Amino acid sequence: MSITLLYAGMLVLLLLALSWNVVRFRRRLRVGLGDGGHPELQRAIRVHGNLLEYAPLGLIVMGLLEADGLPAVWLHAAGATLVICRLLHALGLSRSDGTSLGRFIGTLGTWMVLAGLALTAIARALN
Repeated sequence: MSITLLYAGMLVLLLLALSWNVVRFRRRLRVGLGDGGHPELQRAIRVHGNLLEYAPLGLIVMGLLEADGLPAVWLHAAGATLVICRLLHALGLSRSDGTSLGRFIGTLGTWMVLAGLALTAIARALN
């Protein structure tokens, strides 16, 4: 499971950076819980939460596929794409409440990776 571990480590570093961003806003705005009605803190919380909504399941399925013997090239393609797309999404959403290229590519790419992992898992399970 060393391939999945690599991408899990990268995503945890991204999570820590996004967590620190939330803490930074909370300290500056003196908000202990919730967003205190501050749009910038609300956005930082959503950027952090969005990573937590998508990355774990992708990593779980990657790990299961790695344990099932999926070739390394496919695992690296999925893992690298997931990390890049989550980073693009975080950057895009951090800078704008509306649409942005980073947010669009990050979302679409994440969904494609998850769909590919899911279909691969189903196909391998049925064989």
